[in-house]
Amino acid sequence: MNKLTKVGCSALCGSLAAIASASAGEMTVTGGADLTWLSNNTTASNPLGIGSNFNLKGSSELDNGWTYDVTTAFTNVGAYSATNITLDMGGLGKFNFNQGNSGNGIAAYDDKMPTAWEETWGAGQSTGVRLALGSGASQNVMYTTPTLLGTTIALTWAPAYGVSDQNDKVTGDTGTSYGSSYDASININPSLGTEILAGLNVFAAGSSIQTYPTGTQPQDAYEVVGGVTYDLGPVSLGVQWSGDYIGVDSDNNSTTTAVYNLYKNVAFGVAFNVSDDLAVSYGEWKARKAGYSDEILQLPGGDRTIDISSVQASYTMGGASMRVASTKVDNAAWETSRDEQTTTLSLGLAF
Repeated sequence: MNKLTKVGCSALCGSLAAIASASAGEMTVTGGADLTWLSNNTTASNPLGIGSNFNLKGSSELDNGWTYDVTTAFTNVGAYSATNITLDMGGLGKFNFNQGNSGNGIAAYDDKMPTAWEETWGAGQSTGVRLALGSGASQNVMYTTPTLLGTTIALTWAPAYGVSDQNDKVTGDTGTSYGSSYDASININPSLGTEILAGLNVFAAGSSIQTYPTGTQPQDAYEVVGGVTYDLGPVSLGVQWSGDYIGVDSDNNSTTTAVYNLYKNVAFGVAFNVSDDLAVSYGEWKARKAGYSDEILQLPGGDRTIDISSVQASYTMGGASMRVASTKVDNAAWETSRDEQTTTLSLGLAF
């Protein structure tokens, strides 16, 4: 009996040592809270809002020098939001396995314009603009090349477009509507060793979403984005364009309702860092829908353009940031003469 006990203890100690070795690394917690006051000329409701979030991040290193990290994000009331697993292979590039946060592929380029706080369309209004999303709408895997001559390329694949937040050891599909989606993006910093071009970035991205003829979207959908940003001292400038074809036209429309099938955006922004703590910015976003899904059926009513402009400022004191945005939207959500003016005040606290 005693001999068996000793054997058991030895095996247990060996197992614990193996677990300790495999678990070598560290875990950190970061998070924050945002308190906002939103004043809108079109609604009379409670303007006060509070958002909170925290992230759990663990990282470690393999025997060959590769590193990996896992980040799990939680939003308001501790609700699960997203998980990212990144494997950094050094000179061989990186793999990222993404669930839930829409940060991979063309979605990372939906709005690259410089700003003091939020995107032009993202300071508290329901503008109705369509953003490039691609494989970011689904669980996906992205490979990013090492930066070579200022150029970085990323390739993203979602095996089943539209399937997201899926647990391990299960499968999921979208029925007969969608197949796989593929994104490719490139970012170029053509500094050529010069200081004047060090802040120049040229980027482009595209996405192809496979669909099935028997589904509600009978043709493959496509998205493209391209633009330029430039930082020179305290000033940042940017301009970008994007397009979205939803996969329905007059030759294959299987519905009895006509819709617009092409959406186009153009945006620009300028930001100025007054000091290390104070920044101001101005941005504009113009969205337009065009194209006919059916040449016979009448298209729905409403305006075909959305115009957004936003003036913003932010001031940081340690872990606290005070932000303000004044945003004007014409024809919000494609509704004719639905013009909105919103002022958003925000206090952000980080830890």
